[in-house]
Amino acid sequence: MRQFQKVDAAFCAGTNTKSSGATDLAIGREKYSVAAMGRLTTHVLDTARGKPAADLKIELWGTGLIKTITTNADGRADAPLLEADALQVGTYELRFFAGDYLRGLGTPLGDPMFLDVIPIRFGISDASQHYHVPLLLSPFGYSTYRGS
Repeated sequence: MRQFQKVDAAFCAGTNTKSSGATDLAIGREKYSVAAMGRLTTHVLDTARGKPAADLKIELWGTGLIKTITTNADGRADAPLLEADALQVGTYELRFFAGDYLRGLGTPLGDPMFLDVIPIRFGISDASQHYHVPLLLSPFGYSTYRGS
């Protein structure tokens, strides 16, 4: 859902994206400013299988547990983990339950397994931005980055 704020202006056409991330939108003689809304998204790719990691449990933590989701067939959450006013400046942690996922595939794992719950702690410094935190996973390693 986008937030709209009406701006008085003469007739204009098209759109103009500002450095703030907001976009001016002209509809007839009315001009609107589309406010940038931040959001947090993630997805998980199983690099050992070359496929998205479906049915992988993920917890989002802030000062406490915020949300628990399970990835869909594309290895993604069905909706942003946080968006708009729910996304605040601060430190968050995503916990990826890789051990449960790998066991569910029948992957041979040691006891104890090398990777079980993978915590990724990251900071949100600008709540109007899109933060995408993907996980690339295999039974013996993982990587992450700030995606787009």
